[in-house]
Amino acid sequence: MTSFRRTVNRKGRARPSRLRRVVIAVPIALAVSALAAIALLWADRAFPPPLSEAATVSAEVLDRDGHLLRAFATEGGLWRLKTTVEDVDPRFIEMLTAYEDQRFREHRGVDPLALGRAALQFLTNGRIVSGASTLSMQVARLIEPRERRTLAAKFLQVARAIQIERRLDKDEILDLYLTRAPYGGNLEGVRAASLAWFGKEPRRLSAGEAALMVALPQLPEKRRPDRNLAAAEAARKRVLARAAVAKVIGDGEAERAAMTAIPTRRLQLPVHAAHLAEAARRKDPAALEHPTTLSRNVQRGLETVARESAVKLGSKVSIAMVMADIRTGEIVGEVGSANYFDASRSGWIDMTRITRSPGSTLKPFIYGLAFEEGLVSQETIVEDRPADFFGYRPRNFDMSYQGDVSVRQALQLSLNVPAIRLLDAVGPSRLMVRFRRADIRPRLPPHEAPGLAIGLGGMGITLRELVQLYAGLANHGIPVRLGNGVEGVPGPIDGEPLLSTVAAWHVADILSDVLPPAGSRRRGVAYKTGTSYGYRDAWSVGFDGRYVLGVWAGRPDNGAVPGLTGYGAAAPILFEGFVKAGIGTTPLPGPPAGAVRLAQADLPVSQRRQRRFSINANGLLAASAREPAPQIVFPPEGAHVELSVRGQAAMSPLTLKLQGGRAPFRWLANGRPLPEATRRRVSRWLPDGGGYSTLTVIDALGRAASVRVFVQ
Repeated sequence: MTSFRRTVNRKGRARPSRLRRVVIAVPIALAVSALAAIALLWADRAFPPPLSEAATVSAEVLDRDGHLLRAFATEGGLWRLKTTVEDVDPRFIEMLTAYEDQRFREHRGVDPLALGRAALQFLTNGRIVSGASTLSMQVARLIEPRERRTLAAKFLQVARAIQIERRLDKDEILDLYLTRAPYGGNLEGVRAASLAWFGKEPRRLSAGEAALMVALPQLPEKRRPDRNLAAAEAARKRVLARAAVAKVIGDGEAERAAMTAIPTRRLQLPVHAAHLAEAARRKDPAALEHPTTLSRNVQRGLETVARESAVKLGSKVSIAMVMADIRTGEIVGEVGSANYFDASRSGWIDMTRITRSPGSTLKPFIYGLAFEEGLVSQETIVEDRPADFFGYRPRNFDMSYQGDVSVRQALQLSLNVPAIRLLDAVGPSRLMVRFRRADIRPRLPPHEAPGLAIGLGGMGITLRELVQLYAGLANHGIPVRLGNGVEGVPGPIDGEPLLSTVAAWHVADILSDVLPPAGSRRRGVAYKTGTSYGYRDAWSVGFDGRYVLGVWAGRPDNGAVPGLTGYGAAAPILFEGFVKAGIGTTPLPGPPAGAVRLAQADLPVSQRRQRRFSINANGLLAASAREPAPQIVFPPEGAHVELSVRGQAAMSPLTLKLQGGRAPFRWLANGRPLPEATRRRVSRWLPDGGGYSTLTVIDALGRAASVRVFVQ
């Protein structure tokens, strides 16, 4: 039997052995450790770091490619743009970690080596020589600031850093620092600071710029370049020296970077598309990102043109511009006023949405309808002489008259009397129906029916609506609905066309040959100008093969501006806008199948001079005197018409147009009647194949007309 030995103290009492003490102490220690761990876990969950509050950033309005158009300050008035590691120059990250936290990727919130070094330096020198704050600890201080620097505050900062490291990975911690780092005044974060000091995003920073961005957060107010340039330069130099030691940059590069100038003026953050940005914010106030269809480069160019042109036009004059893609209807640039912040020009008013008189800008649609109805061709002669239309006596802008002119000349010169003659023939109500096909409803005076005055601006329309009309004209006559720049479903409008493809081409062909304003060069743009009564509104709308741009100039208070005209004021802005938008020029499309531009001598007799016809309530052509016999005005006699579709065996239909005669009409092709009689003067025929064909039309009185054409 093994004997149990007890140790006896001097008083004769037994003492437990060392082994027994260990046996008792170990469970106690484990229990205490477990309780401490449980307590720490409970505290970690009960008092988490305020990471949700750290997510509060400025709302941003972005262009179609994600570029910043405008930012809105936070509720506290801070410019704090969300920033991630991918948003900044990689060399900046290398400089930042080399200067602030060399072992950032290795520690778990607290760097023991840095703490030991700082403690030793404090004991040796009696003061703080270098800090031991890691980037994680700095993030903890940024999201939960303390007014006083005490040991308790430092302990809490350490605890918060450990908590943050448990919840976020290293890049997420860097994202918080990049977003929240102070840069003086109300600037927070690298993106806001880079835009304010360098006028650019921080994706590409020079060595000197990156070093300044690293140095400023240490003492943001004392090192602000606009207030203490010497302190900013000295701090940047220290960062560059540390970066050279850490081999982030070379010694020679550090010396060169230290010699570069530091900006001394804080720039304004981007404020592009101010009106659209405000509208986007109102639609969704809680969203932090508001994507748009705008292009930043286009927007910036148009705003520059509007701002500079308004100064030239004089005080109180504002300018509005809208540019859209004619195929998709997406708005790529929109300027609501010459300067949003200029009270003298009422810059806060978005003039793209204000109803004004369009002047002569609607004339192309009158001519297009006349082309479609077969009333005229480009070289048809029309009278430009004083005329009385049941008491309405239009006069030309310059009070002079040209006599006999071709339809092409009348539209290019924007003559008033010929336009009203054609509107009288096609009918104002029919023109309004075409506008409704494009989802446009111009405003007329109360209780007033459409009259001939609408051809010269006697109704109200907005710039956006006018651009939408011209988008349909440029899109081969297919109406296009514009987006609002933020949301909506732009694109082609289902239903009947605004104009036939052939008629739309004729109008575009005429407008493309209008001389550009003085000082502007030809750009392959088809455009039209307009001036409202009393010099209150100047308009110009133009398009190439891809984009349409509309310009309005005038006073927002509807005051007159003597001498303000569409050709003299708005047209130069239009051409400059196409240049500054930086989009290049897309050629206008060629003539579609069935579009023929004939000389005046080659026109049918009935189309050589515009006659006094009008469209009655039933959509029929009524003569002012005895009804003439029917005449086929398209295709003309002996025409060669290309209807084949490239790469396909099928042919496209041929448009047939006639003048005169009495409805209904029966068409025959090579002696075979088409399926149905029609009361319209425009029909379509699909040939069985190529070669010569004879087309005949017979009216209700039995009168006939024929032409022979070659189809290929």
